[in-house]
Amino acid sequence: MKNIFKIAILSAFVSVSLSSCNDALDIIQDGELNAENTFVNTEDMNKYLNGSVYAGLDITNNLFLSAQFTDELGMGPLNSELALSAHQFYLDVTNGPTAGIWLGNYTTINRVNRLMEGAAKITPPSGDQAKYNNILAQARLVRAFSYFTLLSYFSTDMKDPNALGVMLIDHVPGLSETTPRVNNSAIFSFIDADIAYADTNLSAVNGDYFRIGKNFLNAFKARYYLYRGMYPQAKVAAQAVLSSSGLVLTPLVNASIPGSAAGSLAQNNTAHKALNDYLTRNPYAKMLNNTSQGEIIFALNRPIVGTWGNVGSIFASNSSALNGSILYDMGRRTFNLLTQVNGDIRRYAYIDPTAKIDANYATLTTYRDADVLVLDKYPGRPKLVPDPISTDIYREKVASQSPLRNDLPVFRLSEMYFILAECAVEEGNFTGAAGYVKNIRDARNYLNPVTLPVYSGKPTAYADILLERRKDLYLEGHRYLDLKRLGAIAGVAIDRDPTDDLKSIPVTIPIDDYRMKSLPIPRAETQGNPTIQQNPGY
Repeated sequence: MKNIFKIAILSAFVSVSLSSCNDALDIIQDGELNAENTFVNTEDMNKYLNGSVYAGLDITNNLFLSAQFTDELGMGPLNSELALSAHQFYLDVTNGPTAGIWLGNYTTINRVNRLMEGAAKITPPSGDQAKYNNILAQARLVRAFSYFTLLSYFSTDMKDPNALGVMLIDHVPGLSETTPRVNNSAIFSFIDADIAYADTNLSAVNGDYFRIGKNFLNAFKARYYLYRGMYPQAKVAAQAVLSSSGLVLTPLVNASIPGSAAGSLAQNNTAHKALNDYLTRNPYAKMLNNTSQGEIIFALNRPIVGTWGNVGSIFASNSSALNGSILYDMGRRTFNLLTQVNGDIRRYAYIDPTAKIDANYATLTTYRDADVLVLDKYPGRPKLVPDPISTDIYREKVASQSPLRNDLPVFRLSEMYFILAECAVEEGNFTGAAGYVKNIRDARNYLNPVTLPVYSGKPTAYADILLERRKDLYLEGHRYLDLKRLGAIAGVAIDRDPTDDLKSIPVTIPIDDYRMKSLPIPRAETQGNPTIQQNPGY
């Protein structure tokens, strides 16, 4: 933690200039901001919330670790084979995304603690009290979400209060301060207190879906309680999102879809190009390319202006097209699953029309060059131009429009349906669970409603829920945690095709492997914090 907070203790408001002359440190410059005058009033708190707390939120490392380590990605033609990586199941204390998850969340926690310590010195006027409370409620939910994320990845068992959790830091620490890990129960109590404060003080409406409001609160509670195994509470929270958010699963536009009548779209690139014109007007695809909110409950905004990271650059160096220097493409097994159900819109929404799709991929020695499933989940900000057919708008990928930069979805409505399905399974209501899964499948099928699945018990129910989560929450950072939570009971592990990597690399690891139980505490932490305890196996 000592190493972490040498970085994290710096805020967006403070700039330190070092000098060899000690006397210079005592000089107070005009306009200098310090701990005493950074937070003077409620507006200062709001600026820090927006400019530091919200700005620091990111899930890119979560998304990449999950995608690279599991079965969501295959190696693209421009991917170097020189270095071992998580894609080859090499996961240790030097892993970059793992360190990013640890450092990023503790940096955010530190910023919230800094805001709260500053706010404690402010007595807002009566007219600002609600705003003051609302700012703290948003900040505390960010902190709760960060702690929850850390537990999700680094605790060996989220459902066991006595299992080893993470470091609990409720203040702005000194540079030399070190902190050990505590049990989950201590972190749970801290998260619960932040949730309780938000329940009372959070504004009902905080603006658009990039700001934390009641919808975020309910969605977060649903996921948090689900991971803890508190199914009745998770059910109530997920149902609250469905009933009060005003969101619905994105409807499919009734239209004549090119090539769909004969079912010829399964691996037909020509039909795919024709369908892409339709997709530009489809609500599901418009949600993914950020031309509409769709069913997104909360997302991290990544506008064209600013120095935000480009999430799509994880998969391609230049653009989400065949000539865009493809580092990773869609995992072949995942693609095959999407083609098994005729009419699944996700098969086309996720794959670029320039993709090279070869039905004989399994027998090709040059499969990495001949079968390139170019990802279009994060193609970048679109250029909107008039639709020649209707008054709607459609997408045209233009290099100048921030290629590979998209908003990062944190909570979507479909996840709430999956949470309700899991809760139904735990109630023994397998028909109810199947109904929630069918809701998603019907919403994603542009041809016909699908058959209601039938579950004979928990293993088959969870296996099917995992399957649909794999499809619908693809590349949104869920797959690793889903397998960690449900893989053992469902009898499901990482499920790659041999062509997703070098054919000499194993396509899976056992679901009870130590790498599937938790991530390693990063080396920077273990070297700087002698009180920290490493996770088993690392």
